[in-house]
Amino acid sequence: MKTISRNFLSTVALLALVACGPGGVESASGPSAQAGEARSISEEEKRQGAQAHPQLLQEFGGAYTGPQSSYVVQIGQNIAVQSGLGNARSDFTVTLLNSPVHNAFAIPGGYVYLTRQLMALMNDEAEMAGVLGHEVGHVAARHSEKRQKTATRNSILGVLGQIGAAVLLGDTALGKLGQEIFGTGSQLLTLQYSRSQEYEADDLGINYLASAGYDPDALSTMLASLAAQTAIDARVAGRDARSVPEWASTHPNPVERVTRAATNARQLAVSGGIRNRDTFMTKLDGIMYGDDPKQGVIQGNSFLHPDLKLQFSVPSGFTMQNGTRAVTISGSSGQGQFTTGAYNGNMTTYIASAFQALAGEGQTIPSGEIQRTTVNGLPASYATARVNTNNGQVDVTIFAYEFSKSSAFHFVTLAPAGQSAVFTPMYQSMKRLTTAEASAIKPRKIDVVTVKSGDTIDSLSRRMAYTQYQKDRFLVLNRLDANDTLRAGQKVKIVTY
Repeated sequence: MKTISRNFLSTVALLALVACGPGGVESASGPSAQAGEARSISEEEKRQGAQAHPQLLQEFGGAYTGPQSSYVVQIGQNIAVQSGLGNARSDFTVTLLNSPVHNAFAIPGGYVYLTRQLMALMNDEAEMAGVLGHEVGHVAARHSEKRQKTATRNSILGVLGQIGAAVLLGDTALGKLGQEIFGTGSQLLTLQYSRSQEYEADDLGINYLASAGYDPDALSTMLASLAAQTAIDARVAGRDARSVPEWASTHPNPVERVTRAATNARQLAVSGGIRNRDTFMTKLDGIMYGDDPKQGVIQGNSFLHPDLKLQFSVPSGFTMQNGTRAVTISGSSGQGQFTTGAYNGNMTTYIASAFQALAGEGQTIPSGEIQRTTVNGLPASYATARVNTNNGQVDVTIFAYEFSKSSAFHFVTLAPAGQSAVFTPMYQSMKRLTTAEASAIKPRKIDVVTVKSGDTIDSLSRRMAYTQYQKDRFLVLNRLDANDTLRAGQKVKIVTY
C-alpha cells in the first residue's frame, strides 16, 4: 500500500477483471493445438486492455523499475513474435510487476504480466520465455473472450462494469458487493480457464520455445519448480494471513502438468535448444524478493508499513491482500479495506467523505452517529450504516484514526447486519510503529553467488534470510534436490537482506 484509494470497490473490481485474465493450463492432445489461434489482435481488444492496464498496475504493485524490467520486456516480445500475430512485437505490452507473489497472467489486447517473485523462481532465460509464451498463447487463442462468452450475465466483467458505475444502493453495486462477500463472488473471483484451454496454452508455449530456438523442455522444468513452491506455500499458510492471486489459484495444479509438458516437448524432437542460464542469473541478481517495504509488509496476521509507521492485525480466519492503493481484508464473515483520504483535521467531515465515496455521485449512505474513542493513543472515530442489499441487510462501518492534523487512515468494512463486531479486534489493534520498529523492516533481495570450494547446500542454506524452511526454500529456489552436490564455479541464488 503506497498511495491508497478511498474507493472501497476498486480492489474488488480489479480482482474480478484479473480473474478473467490469468492463465491456467489444460488441453487438447499433442504439442500442436493451434487451430483456434487468432491472426491479429483486434482494435476492440486493444482498447479493453489499454483501459484495464493502468488499473492492474495500481493493484499489483506497479511496474518494477529495476534493471530486470527491460530484460523481461525483450524476451516477452521476442517470444510473442513466435505466435504469428501481426505486429506481435509492437502489439504486446509486457510488464514486470512489483509484486511479491508467484504469478503471470495476460488480458485481452496483448497485455502480458510477470511478477518479480515468479521471475526469481526461474533458473534460466528459457524458463522465463516458456512462462511468457504460455501467456501469449492465451492471448493468441483468445481464451479470455471464450470464457467470457460462456459466463453468466453476472460474470466477472459484468460485475466490473456495474461496480464501476459506483452506484451502491439497492439493487446495484452494493448488492453486487454483498454477493462478493456472501456467495457468488468467491466463485467469480476463482474463475479459471478450462482444462483444455490451459493445456492448449502450454502446448503453444512449448511450440513458441522451440521455434525461438529455446529448449522446449523449459516450461516443464519451470512447472516443476512451481509445484515445489506451492508445496512450501501450503506448509507456511497457517502462519501467514497473506491472500493473493497466486499461480496456483488461477492455473490448474502444476504437478499434473509437468509430465505432460515434458512429453510434448520431447515429441518436437528438438535438441540443443538454448537455456541462457548465465545471462539470466546475471540479469536476475539483486532483484527484490518478497514484500516491498515501501508498500508495507505482511508478517503473520499483521500488516506493517515502515514509511507510514503503522501496524494492525486481522482476526483469525481473515486474509489480506496488499495493493498499491489499499489493503483488502477478506473472510467468511465479512470483508474490508484499509485505506485513506484527504484530511483537514475534521474527523466528522472525513468519515462523511468516506461514506460518500462509497455511495457515488448523487447518492448517500445514511450513517449512524459518529462515536469517538482512543486506540493505543490514537484519536479514533467510527460510524456504522445499515444498508439493504439483494442478500439482506449489511452493516457498513467506517473506523478512522488521526495520525496527525493532516493525515488520517481508515477501515471500511462490510458484515452481515448485527455481526460487525467481528472486526473489533482489528480496529483495536491499530498502533504506531516506533522509529526503531520501522527501520527494522528491511527488503529482501536475490543474491546470485558463485559456489566456492567447500560450499554445500547446507552451508549456503543457512545464509537464507528466513528463520524457517531455509534449506527447503534454497532447494526450490535453485531447482535442486537434497542429495545434489554443488560444484565450484556454479551460480546459485540465495535470499538476503
